[in-house]
Amino acid sequence: MNPFEYTRASSVNAAIQALSGRAKFLAGGTNLIDLMKNGVETPDHLVDINRAPLAAIEPLPDGGLRLGALARNSDTANHPQVRQHYPLLSQAILAGASPQLRNLATNGGNLLQRTRCPYFMDTGFVQCNKRHPASGCGALDGFNRMHAIFGASDKCIAVHPSDMCIALAALDATVRVQGRDGERRIAFADFHRLPGNTPEIDTNLKPGELIVSIDLPPNPYAAHSHYQKVRDRLSYEFALVSVAAALDLDGDSIRSARIALGGVAHKPWRALAAERSLNGRKLTRDSLQSAARQAVEGAKAYKGNAFKIQLAQSTVFRALSVAGGVA
Repeated sequence: MNPFEYTRASSVNAAIQALSGRAKFLAGGTNLIDLMKNGVETPDHLVDINRAPLAAIEPLPDGGLRLGALARNSDTANHPQVRQHYPLLSQAILAGASPQLRNLATNGGNLLQRTRCPYFMDTGFVQCNKRHPASGCGALDGFNRMHAIFGASDKCIAVHPSDMCIALAALDATVRVQGRDGERRIAFADFHRLPGNTPEIDTNLKPGELIVSIDLPPNPYAAHSHYQKVRDRLSYEFALVSVAAALDLDGDSIRSARIALGGVAHKPWRALAAERSLNGRKLTRDSLQSAARQAVEGAKAYKGNAFKIQLAQSTVFRALSVAGGVA
């Protein structure tokens, strides 16, 4: 690990003012410290924000819920308001990592997780455009079983690792951030980036901006939602494919649907066409199967991950079926 300076900030403004150069904010550190140990991240300054007042989970005036950026994942998943009104989010968080990691990891840090692509995580691999722009992508012709089937480019086919973020995408969350120029709000769909020609840039945060909260709108999907995760082993593993599915039902008719996929793209992937196809339709196996087929339209496989297309389709159907109570 490279040497670095350490500063403890007790307020948001102090943290923002302390950040400069190659400095990084430190919260739970469950991803950042690992990357520093491996030499992937080499900040020269860590600004510890754990004493900033950003851990509250509180209702919003419009009936939504504000999740403080420093609230721990375990506290968020088990919060009564989250369990009652946003069970999809609780399920997704509990599907990720281990209890020990969830006790330390923060909501804001979860959004900033970096890919677990082995070509990125191991500095022994020279070709990784995320670590060294213009060096190439070792996964394109290498081991790519875990990699993207949507939204990739010839510069990067890595996938986003978070479970929590897949639920937040389905729930239309908003990320509230603060920087030296003040506060702004970013729709969750616009927070993470596809790789394009700049895979080294994971999010649309501006330099020096700090996540202060994640805001959830009122949720009509609480009664009919499900998070389905498929992985190589039962626990402590990242998703091959995951699906956050939610339905707003009027009897046996679907008012609206939300479908987000994980393990398939550089960012949480919303299946918007599949969602629209369910609006106003009867809740039947046929309508859900049709939506599942639409959810994988446009998918592109590589030599090691063609199985993901059928797996994604099946997982979407399973998640929708459980959410809707369809046998």
